[in-house]
Amino acid sequence: MTQSPIAPPSPDDIVVEDDSLTQRLDREADTLLAADERRTFGATTSVRQAVKEDADHVRQKVAGQVDHARDSIRDEPIRATLYALGIGVIVGMLLRR
Repeated sequence: MTQSPIAPPSPDDIVVEDDSLTQRLDREADTLLAADERRTFGATTSVRQAVKEDADHVRQKVAGQVDHARDSIRDEPIRATLYALGIGVIVGMLLRR
């Protein structure tokens, strides 16, 4: 097996002595992924911390999109109603089949 960027190789890993091009490329790709992972998670103390940071980032983006949608509906309520009606008709036609 190839070296995983998540865990260091263990004695239980199967190591093939044939050094083919595919295996060398696989090892180089693992090295690059591991380097990027260290760069990405370098400032965090744990995976749990990284997940929390990602969840906060997603929460902020979603809040921004919700505000944008709310403003769009307030600016053009007729248009938003017609879109909702159109989507409802399409979903109804699909469920009718």
